[in-house]
Amino acid sequence: MNDSLRAARVATFAYFVLCGTVMGTWVVNIPAIEERVGITHATLGGLLVLLGLGAFIGMQVAGPLADRLGARVVVPATGVLCSAALVLPGLAREPWTLAGALLVFGFCNGCLDVSMNAHAVHVEHAYGRPVMSAFHATFSVGGVLAALVGAATASADLSPATGMAAMGTLGIVIALVSARALLPVASTAADTGSAEEAEQAPTAPRRTTSRRIWILAALALMVMLCEGAANDWSALHLKDVLGAPASMAAFAYGTFAATMTIGRLLADRLVARFGSMAILRHGAATAAVGITIVAVSPWIWAAFAGWALFGLGLSGCVPQLFSAAGHADPAAAGANVSRVAGLGYVGMLAGPAVIGWLTHFVALNHAFVLLTLLCAITAVAAGVLRTGSDRTRETAASSH
Repeated sequence: MNDSLRAARVATFAYFVLCGTVMGTWVVNIPAIEERVGITHATLGGLLVLLGLGAFIGMQVAGPLADRLGARVVVPATGVLCSAALVLPGLAREPWTLAGALLVFGFCNGCLDVSMNAHAVHVEHAYGRPVMSAFHATFSVGGVLAALVGAATASADLSPATGMAAMGTLGIVIALVSARALLPVASTAADTGSAEEAEQAPTAPRRTTSRRIWILAALALMVMLCEGAANDWSALHLKDVLGAPASMAAFAYGTFAATMTIGRLLADRLVARFGSMAILRHGAATAAVGITIVAVSPWIWAAFAGWALFGLGLSGCVPQLFSAAGHADPAAAGANVSRVAGLGYVGMLAGPAVIGWLTHFVALNHAFVLLTLLCAITAVAAGVLRTGSDRTRETAASSH
């Protein structure tokens, strides 16, 4: 393992932390910005659609661009743009200026998200072993850092614009400093001597590869819809359905996020041992059990256990889908990741809205049965990730 490859991995970690911190900084400042602009929750919900739309467009633009120009150009550029755009929502004074700010910020964030994931695929190629889940864990770490910084700036009575400008400036510095360590060109299976990656190279017709990518994208939509639902409804479930105090209900999301982070830190070793298909299948099944417990249990302690299982089960799913998309055709890793990430992001945004719509017909906890169904479908469809190594493991297991 050479020093330049280790440096590229560290730099990739830096960009994932950067992306998580930038997005987290926006999230922790939402209440203050909403109050200053003078809009209702309903209006804010509509404006957040523009954030998602911008991100989706950015993902579709940045993916092919990363394939054409290389990660060393696109990742730092999008990191700088995303960090600079962070201050725009903080400067908004009217609903229409906030709308434009969110559209631009979403676009830049989507560009960074896809380009850094595409580079992470190339790093994983070069390593010849799973490393993707750890990158996604550091994205969550960035969100925690943003929450801590947001609390500090709020206690210091700093305006959202000041705090967001400071974080954006730091992000620009990180993006520029980390740029030189990125891989100059995409690594291939042949370069690293990885038999499994070589097997995943595009030997099948392009139409078959494209069909597989859209299956991965559909699975990403389902998994990330579940994540989005947990983000917005976990605390409300404990408070409104089980009658927990607001201070205790907040820990529902904390439990979910903590187990998801822990799971992603452990997932790479488990993928190396059992394969990505097993992680997706058993992870989705575990998540299905967890959210079912949440849906049916009348006890607060059981709900916490359910949210913990839900986060743990989902933790390794998205990284495996992104990794598989990138490895399907290394020459088009960015474009393929953009398709999977883009549809997944749609699911992330749709999750809260879908659950909210269902509550017009059933109780909130019963609406979570939809998430059970989506996790079960993902577990059944996990065979799309089957590789030669998986077949070898299955043959060895059946011979014992």
